[in-house]
Amino acid sequence: MKQSPILQLEGVSKTYSRQGVPAVNQVSLSVPQGHLLSLLGPSGCGKTTLLRLVAGFEQPFQGKITIAGKVVADANSNIPPEKRDVGMVFQDYALFPHLNVAKNIAFGLKQNRTSGVEIKKQVQSALALVGLEGLDQRYPHELSGGQQQRVALARALAPRPNLVLLDEPLSNLDVQVRLRLRTELRDILKASGIAAVFVTHDQEEALSISDSVAVMQQGHLEQHDIPETIYTHPASRFVAEFVTQGNFLPANRTRHGWETEVGTFTLNSSQVSDQVQGDQADLMIRQEDITLIPDENSEIMVRDREFLGREHRYRLRLPSGTELQARTHQKQLLAPQTRVQVQLNEDLLHLFPSHTSGKQGQMQPQLISHQ
Repeated sequence: MKQSPILQLEGVSKTYSRQGVPAVNQVSLSVPQGHLLSLLGPSGCGKTTLLRLVAGFEQPFQGKITIAGKVVADANSNIPPEKRDVGMVFQDYALFPHLNVAKNIAFGLKQNRTSGVEIKKQVQSALALVGLEGLDQRYPHELSGGQQQRVALARALAPRPNLVLLDEPLSNLDVQVRLRLRTELRDILKASGIAAVFVTHDQEEALSISDSVAVMQQGHLEQHDIPETIYTHPASRFVAEFVTQGNFLPANRTRHGWETEVGTFTLNSSQVSDQVQGDQADLMIRQEDITLIPDENSEIMVRDREFLGREHRYRLRLPSGTELQARTHQKQLLAPQTRVQVQLNEDLLHLFPSHTSGKQGQMQPQLISHQ
């Protein structure tokens, strides 16, 4: 028998004024038991509003939210947050500075009128789960940022809720701490068996930590799938740009295939977006799918080289002035002004509609503009 999802959204929409553009627009998705879902998108895409709707801080004007088989919100009713059996982890930890670690974790348990003996047992269990045994008498100011965030997570997990919601919980941490803690966070959530919804604007974070990723743009759910599919088979131009941060080159259909500045390519139907119409489109080339071959007769030139630790990123200038970026592990270093041939794996290319007005402003600043 198939298990019912812990969280289910059906056509959920939210606006903040009668004539306003919906902050969340007709979003439907489900989260199974023990599943980790990331809501990914740029600032203003609606991901935090969607999290607040699930938490109960906002009420949808349309659609239905169900948690553990119980309808908690629709257009006519909204069960308050404290009655939804949902744990919450905030960006700024939200710990009580005057309470020690044990009392911070016990706070939610006391609200549930749990007995003193059971509270102590659940606090110790939560501390063990997040790897903070022996720190129960410390105060928040005596902990590192990573430890404080683990306390916040322990507090959310201690009552054994049906669902945990995490609102960009790692964004205030240093890079190295964030990288370590996101792996620990996944391990902790998996060990608890509790489903979680994780809000982030960081593509790498979402792809690495999640069982599935829901990419949002202007209130819409653009794509919801496993991380590998989101990255290798983006469903829309926006997902391709925001998640892969790939290059886009103008392409024209000819009798030989799709012609670009770096070659002509024959693509199968699975590589061409359903939204492509006519004989003009844009070819998406991921940075890591480019191989560079020195060729003094080529018209493509290395403009700059960046060392990223495990790899190098090259900025290439095409004859038209368009720039490409390539990330490579190639041992041979290419100096600026080196002329190169660009070699692509045709099977990894995707074709999308040419850029339409109105979406460019939503992209991240590091994405490449081809104008």
